[in-house]
Amino acid sequence: MNFGFLDAAAPVDASAAMGLTMFLPMIIVLVMMYFVIYRPQKKQQKKEAEMRNSIEIGDEVTTIGGIVGRVVAIKEDTFVLETGNDRVKIRFRRSAIRSVEKLSME
Repeated sequence: MNFGFLDAAAPVDASAAMGLTMFLPMIIVLVMMYFVIYRPQKKQQKKEAEMRNSIEIGDEVTTIGGIVGRVVAIKEDTFVLETGNDRVKIRFRRSAIRSVEKLSME
């Protein structure tokens, strides 16, 4: 009878297979973490950056502090928000934007 698994090279193959079976679950967990955590987070960050860069004068903006107003001026990384009927103007950084409601063209 020929027992191929009893060859001298078998311990090397067994240890290689054992090493692979030890690292395979870790590799699977890392791949799943990429698809469950990292990738959606990057998509969300890209979407938020796109929203912040698309503001225009006249858009209604809500800041992360809860202040709501209309954009009256835009500079490189800041914008001026006009709030309420008293026309108070406040300067904010673009990173302070939570949401943007585009002005309607009717």
